[in-house]
Amino acid sequence: MESTMGKKYSQLTEGERNQIHALLQVKVSRGKIAVILGRDASTIVREIQRNHGLRGYRPLQAQRKAHERRYKPRTVKMTADVVEYIEGRLREEHSPDQISLTMTEHLGVKVSHERIYQHIWEDKRQGGDLYRNLRIGGTKRRRKRYGRKDWRGKIPNRTDIDQRPAVVAEKIRIGDWEGDLVSGARHQ
Repeated sequence: MESTMGKKYSQLTEGERNQIHALLQVKVSRGKIAVILGRDASTIVREIQRNHGLRGYRPLQAQRKAHERRYKPRTVKMTADVVEYIEGRLREEHSPDQISLTMTEHLGVKVSHERIYQHIWEDKRQGGDLYRNLRIGGTKRRRKRYGRKDWRGKIPNRTDIDQRPAVVAEKIRIGDWEGDLVSGARHQ
């Protein structure tokens, strides 16, 4: 990920945290701290907000908090109860969007529809059949088409150019001047 200064992003070091603390002590603005450290201003603001304690920003505390966040295990939302709820709803032919919306009130957990799709396709890779319960017929999601054929760009009840009255060829009346489009195989 590139920052606005063109450098590749890297986490703040302990030395940079010490510099932030020292510069804050002498009342240097956060924007100037960002320039001095060669970082984006939002990085500095976020660092101070995240790691600010009761006694202000302290570099050792900031380093410890950042380390804890980095190595803290992420919460696992796909517990056995959640998976059972998702699979039950899928078998009732609910969409992943519907499941995601109702899950909070039934289980008190929020799982995005994207995560539900990931679960479905992972199940398919392992030989499962959850994907067959999707409304889109078990294929990857695609744009909706109402009806069997795609009629976009077609003129309903159009008259073929050979069947037009002869007076149209004289181009005397308003509306006789028009451009004719030829559509071939595969809309070419």
